[in-house]
Amino acid sequence: MGVPEPLSDEEIAERLVGLPGWERKGDEITRAYEIRYHAAVAAIVTIADRSRRIGHHADLDLRIDHLRASITTHDAGHRLTAADFDLAHRIDVIVAAHRALPLE
Repeated sequence: MGVPEPLSDEEIAERLVGLPGWERKGDEITRAYEIRYHAAVAAIVTIADRSRRIGHHADLDLRIDHLRASITTHDAGHRLTAADFDLAHRIDVIVAAHRALPLE
């Protein structure tokens, strides 16, 4: 398995269209989710498990009322690759599932 191929600016823009809420900041994509603290903690555990399984990880920043995910491919010189967009989609699905869980 080699180093992932960085995407062009055009490819990045095209892929962002399919990921509402995500935005490009330099050589990473990022999104903030409004989510209650304990639901976000549970989401982070699931994100960490899935990330380990696919061998690609996001930087996660947990606050009392939101979770921020930032993704880039370190092995590609901190450039954006297809793996970043795959992980972003997976994180969207995970956070949506944890938002739906009743907390009381």
